[in-house]
Amino acid sequence: MHDVDGLNAGYASALLEQYLENPDGVPDEWRALFESGASELVATHPGLARLVELLQEEGNGHVAAAPPAPPEPAAAPAAPPVEAPAPPDQKLFAAVAAAMALVTAHRTHGHLAARLDPLGGEPVGDPALDPERREPKLTPELQRLIPADILGVHVPGETLADVLPQLRQVYCGTSAYEIEHISDHEQRVWLRTVIESRRYHHTLDANDKRRLLERLTEVEGFERYLRRAFLGQKQFSVEGLDVMVPMLDEAIALAAEEGGHEVVLGMAHRGRLNVLAHVLGRPYETILREFEGERTLEAVVADPEGGTGDVKYHLGAEGTRKTAAGEITVTLASNPSHLEAVDPVVEGRTRAEQTDRSTRTGYVDASVAMAVQIHGDAAFPAQGVVAETLNLADLNGYSTGGSLHLIANNQIGFTTEPADARSTRYSSDLAKGFDLPIIHVNADDPEAALSAVRLAMAFRRRFCTDVVIDLVGYRRHGHNEQDEAAYTQPLMAARIERQPGVREQYAQALLGEGAVSQEDVDAMSARVDTTLKEAHERLKTTFGQGVPAVAYEGRIPASTGTEVVTAVPAERLRALNDELLNVPDGFTVNPKLAKQLERRRLSLDEGGIDWGQAEELAFASLLVEGIPVRLTGQDTERGTFSHRHLVLHDAQNGQAYAPIQGLEEATASFEIHNSPLSEEACLGFEYGYSVAAPEALVAWEAQFGDFVNGAEVAIDQFIVSGLSKWGQTSRLTLLLPHGYEGNGPEHSSARLERFLQLAAQENIRIANCTTAAQYFHLMRRQALDPSARPLVVMTPKGLLRLKQAASTLADLAGGAFRPVLGDAGADASAVRRLVLCSGKLYYDLAGHELRKQAQAVAVGRLEQLYPFPVDAYAELVRSFTELEEVVWAQEEPQNMGAWRAIRHRLEESLPNGVRLRFVGRPWRASPSEGYPTAHLKEQDRIVREALTL
Repeated sequence: MHDVDGLNAGYASALLEQYLENPDGVPDEWRALFESGASELVATHPGLARLVELLQEEGNGHVAAAPPAPPEPAAAPAAPPVEAPAPPDQKLFAAVAAAMALVTAHRTHGHLAARLDPLGGEPVGDPALDPERREPKLTPELQRLIPADILGVHVPGETLADVLPQLRQVYCGTSAYEIEHISDHEQRVWLRTVIESRRYHHTLDANDKRRLLERLTEVEGFERYLRRAFLGQKQFSVEGLDVMVPMLDEAIALAAEEGGHEVVLGMAHRGRLNVLAHVLGRPYETILREFEGERTLEAVVADPEGGTGDVKYHLGAEGTRKTAAGEITVTLASNPSHLEAVDPVVEGRTRAEQTDRSTRTGYVDASVAMAVQIHGDAAFPAQGVVAETLNLADLNGYSTGGSLHLIANNQIGFTTEPADARSTRYSSDLAKGFDLPIIHVNADDPEAALSAVRLAMAFRRRFCTDVVIDLVGYRRHGHNEQDEAAYTQPLMAARIERQPGVREQYAQALLGEGAVSQEDVDAMSARVDTTLKEAHERLKTTFGQGVPAVAYEGRIPASTGTEVVTAVPAERLRALNDELLNVPDGFTVNPKLAKQLERRRLSLDEGGIDWGQAEELAFASLLVEGIPVRLTGQDTERGTFSHRHLVLHDAQNGQAYAPIQGLEEATASFEIHNSPLSEEACLGFEYGYSVAAPEALVAWEAQFGDFVNGAEVAIDQFIVSGLSKWGQTSRLTLLLPHGYEGNGPEHSSARLERFLQLAAQENIRIANCTTAAQYFHLMRRQALDPSARPLVVMTPKGLLRLKQAASTLADLAGGAFRPVLGDAGADASAVRRLVLCSGKLYYDLAGHELRKQAQAVAVGRLEQLYPFPVDAYAELVRSFTELEEVVWAQEEPQNMGAWRAIRHRLEESLPNGVRLRFVGRPWRASPSEGYPTAHLKEQDRIVREALTL
C-alpha cells in the first residue's frame, strides 16, 4: 500500500472505488494490492485496527453483496438473497477511499465553496465536499482514525480530522484554485504541493502591511480626487479592484528578481489611469492635464506633427521602476476600445524584447521580458482574440515563456449580467481549454491577492507557461462616472453603496492588530490628498502656454526626403544565390523541388528570376547589411502557392533546414514561422513585435488576401491609426495575395479599397507590383527607409511563375522601385488613350489578342497606389502629346478596388480636354463571380472595352 502515495492518490482512490464495486474491473496488480494490503496498513498505522472495529460495530462499512447462490431444484422454493458484511479489507479500504475522495473533492471542487465575492454572495458549494455524504460516512470519530500520511496531502496534521479544516481553509477560503484539469502530471503535483503547504502564502510583517495600506490609500485617494475635481468626467475608476495596483507592484518586483529587464502591460480602461500614475510613475500633472483638456484647450498642447491624439484612458506609456533587484522598464501598450485587441500586441512586443536579433535565427530568452495581460471579466470569455492569443502561448514562433493573466472581475459587463454574457460558470473558464492553472481570489483580501501573484509567478518561472488570476471584485461607480448603475442593477448598486472600500477594511484590520494607529491612517490619507492638490496647482500655473489646436492635413511627420538605395551589386547577389542553394551534406531535397531550385541557379545568367527568388535575395541582402527579418503567416515557410521554399524538408527523414539562416556574412536574424490559422491575433502579434523592433523588417502573409478580413480590428485600431493616435508606427508589411483568376469571390480580393479608404497623411503605403524586380526593390526600400511606415502589398498568385513578370539580374542590381511604369513599346505621338491599371490585370491587357491592333492605346501601370505618385503620374500623362482619354481599368467592381479612392488624383493631372473613364466590373455586392466560365467572360469584356477605341 505504500505505493499509493501523494503522487497518485487521486488515481488510487478512483481505482479503489472501482474495485469495491467490481474487483475484476481493475488491473491485476492493483487488485492484489487492495486484497493484501489491509494487514500492512494496520501494521504500519495501528490506529486503523480501531477503525476496522468501529466500522464493524457501527455497520457503516461498505456492504458488498455475496455472490448469487446457485438456483435450487425446481421443487424447492427460491432462497431469499443474502447480504453479508463486507470483509475487513474492503471496509478499511472503503473508508480510506472515502477519505481520499474527500481530499480530491476539495482539490477539484473546493472553489465552489470559496468565499470569493466581496459583496457577500453565497458560494454554490458542492455535496462532494461534505464528509457526512460519503459512504461510509466520515464522522468526526472516523476522521480521527484515518492517518493523514496515507492521503497524500501537504498540510500539517496527523489525521484526517487534523487536515480537513486546513484543506477547507486552503481551497475554500478567500482564494481558490482550479488545477485538476491540467493534463501535465508534474504541473498538477507541483501545484498541489505548493498550494497546500502554502509555500507562497507569505504572512506580511508589520512594515509590509503598513506599506500595503499606504499603497491602497494612494490608489483610492487618486480616484476620489479625480472624481471631486472633475465631476462627471470619465475616469473608469479602479475602485472595487484597488488591490490590482499592489498586485502589479508585486509582479514587477518578482520579474526583476528573476532577471527581467522589462514588463509589458496590456489593459483596457478600468483602472488604467491609476496604473499609469502608480505603476508606471507618470506624473500626476500629466494625467490632470488630460482632464483639464476636456474643459479648455488652454490645457492641451497641439501635436505639431499633425497627430489627432486619443482619449486619456487609451494612452500607453513607458516608465522605469526601482526594485530591490534593480531597475526594470515597464511599458503599458496603447489600447483602443476593442478591449482585448491589445492582447496579441503585448505578446508581440514582449517577444521582440526577448529576441536577440544579432543571432542567425533570433535567439529568444524568455527571462528578459514578461507580458502581463489585464482582462475584463465580460471580455475574456466573449472576444475571440483572447482564445487566438492563448493559442499562441506555446507555439515556437510566438511563445513568450509564460504570461501573467489578471482578470479584473467586476462581476458584470457594461450593464450585462454574467448569465447573459457567457455560458460558463467563471469568466476564466476559457483558460481551462489551454491547460492553464486558475487562481481565484477575493479582491477585498489584499494579502491573499499578493499571495496569488507570488504563486502565479513561481509557476511561470518553473514551467514557462501562462497562468490566470481571477481577481473577483466589483465596480463602484458603474461602467463610467457618467453612468448610473442603479438603472439596471439596483440591488448590486445598493450593496456596493454599503460596502466599505478595501483600504478602509484593511485599515480596520491593522488597527485591530495594533500594526497602525488611527493617526497613522488619517495621516496617510491627508498626504495623498495634499500631494494631488499641489500637483494640480502646479499644473494650473502652466495654463496659457499651450499651442491652440489647428487642423492639419499633411504628412505625419514631415517627410525626411531621404533617398533609399535598393540596388545590390550583381556579384553580391550571385554569392548570396549560391549560398541559398546550399544544403548540408546528406540532406535530400525533394527531387521535384530540387529541379525548381536548380533553375534559380541558372536564372541569374539566363533571366527568369521569379517572385520567390527575388524575395529571397531581397531578404538575404538585408541580412548581410545587418537588417533583421521576421516572416510569419499561414503556410509561409513553403508559401501557399508553393513558390517560396525558404524552409526545406529532407525527403528521407523530414528534417527541416533553412539555407537563408546559414548565410556566412549575415549579421542579423532571420525568423520564419508558419502561423496558426488566425488573422487578428497573429497580425496583432506582428504589429506589436514590429513596434518594439523598429530596425527589423517584419512581414505577415495571409494565405489568401481576403483572409485579412479577420484582422480588421488590428488594421483599423492599430496599424493605420496608431501613428495619429499615439505617435506609434512601424515597418510592418502585409503580404496579401490578390488577383482575379476565377477562384471565386473569397480567393480573389484582398479588399484593396479598404486600405485606400484608411490611408491618409501618409500613415501607410500600398503597392501592387507587377514584376519580381519591383517587389525586390519595394521590400528593400521598406526595410531601409529611415521613415518607417506599415506597407500593404497586393501580392500576386498567377504572376508568381509568369515568365513575363520575371526579372533579370540587371533589374535587381540596378535601378529602384518605380511607382509608375509606362509603356515602353508605345509610340507616344500616336497614343490617344492611356489605359492605366494595377497588378495582374496588366498582363491580361498586354497579352490579349486585341493588344497588337490597339496602336493608339498605351498601357501604364500604377505600382504604388498610396501615397499616390502625383509627379510620376503627371509625367506619364504629359509624355503623350495627343492624348484624348485616360481609362482606369480594374478587375474589381466599381464600388471596390482603387477607383473611388484615386479618381480625384487621376483627374488632377489631366490636361484640359482629356477625359477620365472607368472600365471594370459594375457595382457589385460580392467581389467577383463564383464560376470560372463567368469570370473568363467578364474578364474578356473588361480587357476588350479598355483596348477598343
